[in-house]
Amino acid sequence: MTSERLQRLKERGIDEIRRFLLMFIYLWLVFGLFVLNESIILGGHNMSFAPQGFALINAAVMAKVMLIAEDLKVGRRLDHLPLIYPVGYKSALFAALFIAVHTVERVLVGMIAGRSFADSIPHIGGGTWQGGLTVWAIMTVSLLPFFMLREIGTFLGEGRLWRLMFHPRPRGGQQAQAEIPP
Repeated sequence: MTSERLQRLKERGIDEIRRFLLMFIYLWLVFGLFVLNESIILGGHNMSFAPQGFALINAAVMAKVMLIAEDLKVGRRLDHLPLIYPVGYKSALFAALFIAVHTVERVLVGMIAGRSFADSIPHIGGGTWQGGLTVWAIMTVSLLPFFMLREIGTFLGEGRLWRLMFHPRPRGGQQAQAEIPP
């Protein structure tokens, strides 16, 4: 292998790790808030529930699912349209993908544990279609900021959104009107 090829491979690996970490952190926050909400609700009914570790594991699994799906170009069909369309489409599509992966995961774990297929299907949203639709809608809305920032970042160019978000602005309330720092 040439040094140029090794350098490209190293850069791609670093990019994949960075993408994974950003996805993981975002999903961990979202799933952690879901778990916190559920524990508060169940605590009000004198039921204990605090699997924050599941939020961590699910965030890692779903971040990997997102990486694979993106590498397979899932959700790219509307990328040529105004940003609102690909953002909404990707959010809805990935929410459905997460629910599907979660369902398959729970079924496999249940069947390995000796339960039947039917007993292994998770009761997402309480097991009703309305509850499942509600979970999908909540997940879709939760993913909107992630995909919006990603699409805007892609539009602005590599690193520009990051600099806008995390580097200091000029003092005295001065705002750059037309120029975004390169």
